[in-house]
Amino acid sequence: MKNWIPFTEKEDKQIWKKVYKNFKFNPSVSKFPSFKVPHPFITYDISDYFGESADVDAYDDLEEKALLAFKENTLVEEYVLALNWQHECYWVNPRLKFERDEFGEWTIPIFPDGDYYFFIQKDFKWGFLGHPWERSITIFGKDLINTFDKHKPIMFHEILRKG
Repeated sequence: MKNWIPFTEKEDKQIWKKVYKNFKFNPSVSKFPSFKVPHPFITYDISDYFGESADVDAYDDLEEKALLAFKENTLVEEYVLALNWQHECYWVNPRLKFERDEFGEWTIPIFPDGDYYFFIQKDFKWGFLGHPWERSITIFGKDLINTFDKHKPIMFHEILRKG
């Protein structure tokens, strides 16, 4: 089975329409938060991990814990939405190999260091939303939150918001 399957043009339009509608998504570099997710949710401040002095091991830890959380919250052959705002988006299966680009990152990175990167369950039951300008990661959905509580990434030590 293949991983990182690009959305069709139709899927891309339908899924982003749903993201804008369901999350009242309003991209901004200065007005935060840029989206409203369903309760329960938790938003972590990850600003300490931007820049040259950041702990490189924390990025690997975030990838490892996120992949573990996604696996624990999906069925064996289930694909989730991997979204990169205004760029190509994909279906990805947490149990298949996560190919890396020339910079050693996933096709859509888990750490939002340049754009909005979202990983969302196909029925929008849970999600992992990275905000590059607020420098935050928001997790919604009780089961995903509980999984991240069980396998907490190093980066998840300062909470911005809870709901």
